[in-house]
Amino acid sequence: MRKLINIAFAYMLVGVASGLFYREFTKINEFPEGGWTQLSVVHTHLLVLGFIVTLLVLLLEKAFNLSAHRKLYAWFLGTYNAGVILTAGMQVTHGMLTVLGLESSKMISGIAGLGHMALTAGMILLFVLLRRSVPAGARVEPVEKIAA
Repeated sequence: MRKLINIAFAYMLVGVASGLFYREFTKINEFPEGGWTQLSVVHTHLLVLGFIVTLLVLLLEKAFNLSAHRKLYAWFLGTYNAGVILTAGMQVTHGMLTVLGLESSKMISGIAGLGHMALTAGMILLFVLLRRSVPAGARVEPVEKIAA
């Protein structure tokens, strides 16, 4: 679980830093205010897909011991994180090219597509992992009311 905390913390730091980078890079390069670039959404992608999703996986790990399925858990972590990093990296690349007024190539879009595929595969692996970790017929016990 410590690994998940460290991963979430790293995504939080990089997510916040990417917002700062977007603001400063567009200002330094005199990019028109209100002009759209993929740099503007890297911040959100890293915070949601990296930071928040990893914290949710931490809760699922605590509740269902996902890491008991070692190989599948390792595949999930590796695939999902590779997808987030690849997708965000290509967003930064494409966004910087836009701000600098340079043409983007189809290669960048293709690599970003691979990042999205890895993200999708990671999410599917998470659900396979959940199905193996949550016992069949598991029931949620009602919480007793606390007397006032």
